[in-house]
Amino acid sequence: MKKKRNESKMDKGFSLLISIILVFTFLAIIVFSVSHKISKEMAASATQNLNESLDLIKCTIEAILNKEAEYQRLMAQGIAAMEEPEKYIREYTRSETMMKIALIRSGETEGISSTGEVFTEAGMDFSAGGTIDGLPVSQSYLNYMGTWAYCIKCPVVRDGQEIATLYVEYVYDSFDKSLPEGFYNKRAMLYIMDAETERFVLKPKGMGERSAGHLNLTDFYRANDIQEEGLREDVEACLKENKNIMFYHDVRSKNSLNYMWAVNDGTIYLIGYVPIEAIQQEGRSVNQNILIVVAVMLIAFFLCCLLYYLNQRQQIKIRKEREIEREISNQRLAEALQAAQIASNSKTMFLSNMSHDIRTPMNAVIGFTTLLARDAENPDKVREYTKKIMASGQHLLSLINDILDVSKIESGKVVLNVEEFTLNDLVSSVDAIIRPMAEARDQRFFVEVTGIKHECLLGDETRINQILINLLSNAVKYTPTGGKIWLRIIGLKQRSSQYEHIRIEVEDNGYGMTQEYLKTIFDAFTRAENSTTNKVQGTGLGMAITKNIIELMGGTIEVSSEVNQGSLFRVDLEFRIPERQTDKCFWMEKGISRILVADAEEEVCGNIRTLMGAVDVKADTVHSLEEALSLLQGCGSEQDKYHVILLESNLVKTSVLQTVDRLREEAGYMIPVLLLAEHDEEKMESILEAENTAILIKPFFVSAFKEKIKEMQAEVAQSGENKTEESNSLEGMHFLAAEDNEINAEILREILMLEKAECDIVENGQLAVERFDSSQEGEYDAILMDVQMPVMNGYDATRAIRNLRREDAKKIPIIAMTANAFAEDEREALNAGMDVHLAKPIDIELLKQVIRQYTKNNE
Repeated sequence: MKKKRNESKMDKGFSLLISIILVFTFLAIIVFSVSHKISKEMAASATQNLNESLDLIKCTIEAILNKEAEYQRLMAQGIAAMEEPEKYIREYTRSETMMKIALIRSGETEGISSTGEVFTEAGMDFSAGGTIDGLPVSQSYLNYMGTWAYCIKCPVVRDGQEIATLYVEYVYDSFDKSLPEGFYNKRAMLYIMDAETERFVLKPKGMGERSAGHLNLTDFYRANDIQEEGLREDVEACLKENKNIMFYHDVRSKNSLNYMWAVNDGTIYLIGYVPIEAIQQEGRSVNQNILIVVAVMLIAFFLCCLLYYLNQRQQIKIRKEREIEREISNQRLAEALQAAQIASNSKTMFLSNMSHDIRTPMNAVIGFTTLLARDAENPDKVREYTKKIMASGQHLLSLINDILDVSKIESGKVVLNVEEFTLNDLVSSVDAIIRPMAEARDQRFFVEVTGIKHECLLGDETRINQILINLLSNAVKYTPTGGKIWLRIIGLKQRSSQYEHIRIEVEDNGYGMTQEYLKTIFDAFTRAENSTTNKVQGTGLGMAITKNIIELMGGTIEVSSEVNQGSLFRVDLEFRIPERQTDKCFWMEKGISRILVADAEEEVCGNIRTLMGAVDVKADTVHSLEEALSLLQGCGSEQDKYHVILLESNLVKTSVLQTVDRLREEAGYMIPVLLLAEHDEEKMESILEAENTAILIKPFFVSAFKEKIKEMQAEVAQSGENKTEESNSLEGMHFLAAEDNEINAEILREILMLEKAECDIVENGQLAVERFDSSQEGEYDAILMDVQMPVMNGYDATRAIRNLRREDAKKIPIIAMTANAFAEDEREALNAGMDVHLAKPIDIELLKQVIRQYTKNNE
């Protein structure tokens, strides 16, 4: 009977349990249905909110553009009423929005601008037909400050007649202050793109999940893996028809809503994407609250179950839950341990590489220093050891500079120093470094320059030099003995008449790289690992630095390679052309208006014709020595005669002297003859025996040709060099130095003693001020000032000296010698009153030159 009663209770209990499960299952179905409906509705609402946000940004930008056009019309009306509008243009001071204004009179092609140079419309492209409030607007371009800008032109009308056209240059950066600080909690990406060129001209602050932006629409496709042909065709159609488009696509492994929003009738576009999880944030919050309620109900359900069952079953369940929690905890600990081990291995690998690369030159420095102490009485050994210590120290310094460069790039402190430079100087400086390295490994180094229209350009020559040396030094390192290396500088079709479009190619036939390594070649601290290349030292930072500098300049870099076949690096850059007249006076003064060029390669001849034609010098070209002699025989009249002959060395079949004599029999014995030659040709030196002859190293540059003509006509003597060396001597000079490091002070004293100069050294800036204040006027020729010192630093000491009440306090040269080598350190030194900033380790020749320069200025 009792057994039946117990069975009846158990049946009732199971029935009740099943009823509860059914009720909760029904409730769960209802809750999840409601949750799904809410998510769907809120997603639609979020998409609508995105439309409204984009419309708001669009209206803001169009309002700014319309205001600019309206203000420009008012400006044009004011100029029309002026008697001297040109004076107004010249006196205009640029604002944050309008960087430059210009005016061209009707019927004329040139005008004036607020920056002072001659202005033409040739540098602007209004062909797309875009307008702002009825005024034509140009395609976007990089202005002389390196900032993306656009130009609006407006007619200037007086008494119903158009008398001129007003051009105003605006920068896209002015939009930044008017746009919202964040976009979907700064998780969305937003760019402003010029529709015609498809270049990204602005990334507003607070827009985007990463610091490095895209350059153009193609880069945006590639970085976000948008490769579907149909999708890209829809985007192209959107651009052509000035329409808006939205589409879903995975970006960086996140499902995102991509958009392209037309602004100002499609002249510019808002480009970007918003992660779906950011759009559906509110829907997730609601669902989370629903899930919390469901979880509470489930907890209540489990509590009822636990109270229903016996205490023993309750304990078993608790024990099982604890075991599950322990397993989860153990799993998380294992994952954390694995992540820590991966991080530790990465750190260990980097430290191992750096330890090896730093210890190698340090071992040489310490080892040769030991040998130097042993063989101090042997001058030959001392010079040999000193040379090797210097080479090891320079290598160690290059490793440190690579790490500092990466640190500056990652912190965004790299600033381009845009100045005028020539391709001739750039190629010569790189050639002087790379060619000895290649010759030491019995490699052949070729330099080719073709299609260049302008030798003189605007850019950061130091950084360009760094790019070339990084690429070429790697080519030398990873090319076996007897290999070949090519440097090609190719002029491409100009996108704008104000910019020279240049391609730089560095190719070798060396070891090559695997396809797997090519994917990470531009990542920091990566190097190709195999038995052949492991002996090559380096930080693995060169390619990362190179890519960051190229992108900072607005360029691109590509690489292709095959194992044991070699590698090819291709860099595309644009440089602004200086706004000045070509130097034609030199050739007129020297009486050179016609030259003869004999070279077997038509490409070289065409390059010389183009470059010399720019300076109004006619270049007749032939491809053999016989053609040159035949052409010279036909020059009977004075106006047909040639003033200079350029002859390729490979055309010389006999001796150089005989060939020159044959040419002069036809052209005249005083005509200058220049031999176009490669660096490694054996017959170069024999030409120096002939009078009025010289060697011009390929590739051909007008500036190098000009300097060679000067050298041939000036007859620079050796005595001039000796005078220059004497003028840089420090003998008899007296210096005051502030240096708190005893070793650095001892080195400085010894260096100056070698130069027969005296030096008083004090330990801090305060003592330097007191010593100078108590000295006689003229006692010290210059002050060498460290920066980081106790008591008083170098900046404060310099200000204190400049404020002393004595005549020489304002004039005495103060030279900063410090390990603080960043650009901001140099600016701070100059602002403090120092004359020049020299970074340690000190180059004695540079120090001598600087000291002499400033002491002569004072004299």
